Amino acid sequence: MALATGMAGALVGCSDAEPGAARSSAEQGGGAPSDKALAGLVQKAADGGSLGVIVRVDRGEGKPVQIARQADWTKDDHRIAPDDRFRVGSNTKTMTATLVLQQVAEKKIGLDDPVEKWLPGKVEGGADITVRMLLNHTSGLGDFLLTPEFLPSLTGQEKRTWKPEELLAVTPEQDPPAGPGEKYSYSNANYLALGLILEKATGSTVAQLIEQKITGPLGMKHSFLATDASWKDEKRHVNGYEPDAARLRKILSGTVEVPDGVGFAGPRRPGHNVGTTDIDPSWAWAAGGMVSTAQDWQRFMTALMSGKLLPKAQMKQMRTTVPAPEEGGAYGLGLIKVDTACGTVWGHTGGLPGYSSEIYTDGHGRRSVAVLTSTNFGVKEKAAATANKAVVEGAVCRMLGQPIPSKSPGK
Repeated sequence: MALATGMAGALVGCSDAEPGAARSSAEQGGGAPSDKALAGLVQKAADGGSLGVIVRVDRGEGKPVQIARQADWTKDDHRIAPDDRFRVGSNTKTMTATLVLQQVAEKKIGLDDPVEKWLPGKVEGGADITVRMLLNHTSGLGDFLLTPEFLPSLTGQEKRTWKPEELLAVTPEQDPPAGPGEKYSYSNANYLALGLILEKATGSTVAQLIEQKITGPLGMKHSFLATDASWKDEKRHVNGYEPDAARLRKILSGTVEVPDGVGFAGPRRPGHNVGTTDIDPSWAWAAGGMVSTAQDWQRFMTALMSGKLLPKAQMKQMRTTVPAPEEGGAYGLGLIKVDTACGTVWGHTGGLPGYSSEIYTDGHGRRSVAVLTSTNFGVKEKAAATANKAVVEGAVCRMLGQPIPSKSPGK
């Protein structure tokens, strides 16, 4: 899966856990054998490197299943609960795409509008890139995340407030280069450009549009677009962690060369981890800046997929996909289609330092599932990645009313 704020597909994975890690936190919603089996997978993931895991399964009837487990040592920082706030990273892209398509329905933005029309001189090759290409990541733009200019901000070593225009200016071309419309390649730059287009077309900020058109009407009381590292009020939130510099360098070996000693800023934690809760995510903005809860985001996704936020024509456009092998399926307009062992699901993934998430619905928006994990780069090490995948597979199957796969890689 893409690292959701898009740190490149190769970066999503898991981390080693402290021996004897993790026992319990919270569990609600069912004593069925399938729920107990899912809880066992969640516990194994927490023990095996995910550190903290929230799973919420809503089958559209009855009480949702809610499970929260964590490594023992993390309880000294915070005892997680199913309704804790979480940085949902690139799941934000689905919300940004929804706002764009609402403007398309009102004929204020055209999917085939060239980017140059809206952002003259701000996007390289903008005369040949359309709004649709930004939405489905076929623009030909690379990503700025691991560039030398931005990496210190990503890791929290440099405290800098980036403007979207500045990040677009340091966005490299794809490697190897690809022309507009030629192929899918995930890039956060696409959605920063879409945020600027939204603001120019409407005269409102992205944060205002989110509140006015989505979170307010849907009653998403615990969701907001981050403008700094704060969590806005006293509502509980999950603490995030990442591997220390030595582990990070090993994890990224073969993807990007990380200089010795370069790692995430934050307090040292057990198991060669670093606390990343306070790293500023505001740079992610329209590409990945939302804070939410599992229940809030499931409310958004089910409203969207059941047709409450977009007319049929725009919903059809959103679900028109291009092949996206690195996502395990296909990508529409801000929406990922994944064919799982138990059926097809729609949604997105998300990732920021300390936070990784996968949130999906069925094709009708009646059922939904959220899997939130309190490490992102840490979910790449082999054993932890396998355990995390087992949780997602098990949760999706539970959502769809199917047995949890008996040969799940996490069992």
